[in-house]
Amino acid sequence: MLTIQAQSNIPTDYGMFTVYAFSDHEDDWSPHLIWVAENTDFSKTVNVRFHSECITGEIFHSKKCECGQQLDAAMKYMSENGGMIIYLRQEGRNIGIINKLRAYALQEKGFDTVEANLMLGLPADGRNFNVAVEMLNILNVKEINLLTNNPDKLKSLENSGIILNHRVPLEIESNGVNESYLSKKKDYFGHLLEKV
Repeated sequence: MLTIQAQSNIPTDYGMFTVYAFSDHEDDWSPHLIWVAENTDFSKTVNVRFHSECITGEIFHSKKCECGQQLDAAMKYMSENGGMIIYLRQEGRNIGIINKLRAYALQEKGFDTVEANLMLGLPADGRNFNVAVEMLNILNVKEINLLTNNPDKLKSLENSGIILNHRVPLEIESNGVNESYLSKKKDYFGHLLEKV
């Protein structure tokens, strides 16, 4: 059962955020996190982003995806409008960094992101967003606007008791390198993308 193990205020390039670490045990080195902008009012509709960890895109600025740019855009949006980022430790659509690199190696041979995962005996997308809903319930958040292009994240809120007022698109234009990746998101996973 998830509980808040720690919290602290952290100043960022986008303003001050209160960060909560959620885990079912206190010695978890990779807890899920919530980053809450300082102008957020939980009693009103809260802007929320479910964001899965992507070390290659967020830290090392890989051009194979748009994850780092989405995270930056979400932090800026929350800082300006209030809200929170639920940062889920689900690297590589929840296959982990080692398998993600193995999948990248297959992509270098011409396979797309889905084909590579399936060839490794892994799901095309193994993420679970129910944990994000659980974290919202722990913080007693009742109504949200969700920053997403992913229909699975919208579905995770069905029958959750949390009211989804609006979907806010968070689309990043292709950099050329990730064009096929974004097309696969749209065509295979049904992501709500208009710029692809």
